[in-house]
Amino acid sequence: MPLFGSHLSIAGALANALREAESLAFDTVQVFTKNQRQWKVSPLKDPDADEWARELDRLGWRGRVVAHNSYLVNLASPDDALWTRSVDLQREEIVRAAALGITLLVSHPGAHSGAGVDAGISRIVSAYTRLLKETTGANVAICLENTVGAGSQLGGPFEHLASIRQGLLDALGDEAHRRVRFCFDTCHALAAGHDLRTENAANAALDRFDEVCGLSLIGAVHLNDSKGALGSHLDRHEHIGKGKVGLGAFRAVVNRPELAGVPMILETPKEDSPSGAPWDTVNLRQLRRLLRSSSPAPKTRAPKPARPAKPAAKPRPAARKASRKRGPYSADAQG
Repeated sequence: MPLFGSHLSIAGALANALREAESLAFDTVQVFTKNQRQWKVSPLKDPDADEWARELDRLGWRGRVVAHNSYLVNLASPDDALWTRSVDLQREEIVRAAALGITLLVSHPGAHSGAGVDAGISRIVSAYTRLLKETTGANVAICLENTVGAGSQLGGPFEHLASIRQGLLDALGDEAHRRVRFCFDTCHALAAGHDLRTENAANAALDRFDEVCGLSLIGAVHLNDSKGALGSHLDRHEHIGKGKVGLGAFRAVVNRPELAGVPMILETPKEDSPSGAPWDTVNLRQLRRLLRSSSPAPKTRAPKPARPAKPAAKPRPAARKASRKRGPYSADAQG
């Protein structure tokens, strides 16, 4: 079976996201390692990183936690100043993930802003060629995420993602083979025009992704329903079973043998449900009801950490009371 998680807030302390994920009975978590809407980056503090490492080891979650990069990064930009600024910020994202022992970094491809698909892909390949060279040996895989394909966004057609990875394989060989993977987002796929309205349609879409990109290269999945209809190019996430993605499609994804052990992350709004239960709890129950009993047992498929985990050196701090009113995936913050 997959590893279910949610994108949770790091407000107060990075490790709070780990503790909240545990309290919600998740198997993993996705976080921003910094403020995702600011170019300025505060240095990662040693006490915060140490606390994160202790909690990560206590939970046994090394190799399964996911980070998401900043919304500001646009490695496809034809504007040299913005491109350079984006490269610098993405480098910081990689360095921070490596320092925290996070092996999977989800990243949007970017938007070509009118320069054209080929030009945009070339800019992305150039950016990651530089970044992967500068961080050679880092135990962080870039997971290129499919997008809704709105405007000049790259990543709506699966071929865009495959072309980026192939360009990096041509430029870097083994380093790209080890460190360039994919993230499959269900909301984005439907909104981009890939039919996920039924179980059969979803399996056909997954077969298509496998043919173009390779399901074995998926490092993370984003499990989001969609407010927008098929082909709407609308990036608005909805709770599982409440939108335009069919429940059968989620059944297809969570039971797909090639995705056993892959972190599957909810990026849905964090308000409480009408029953008073956190929506994360409601969505998780819905997903677990879709699992077939014959699904393979979970196994971590992320890159192995550079060194073995050590037992917790200090007692676990008390968990905070999570805020449910807003979170990183409120209605106005989609990824």
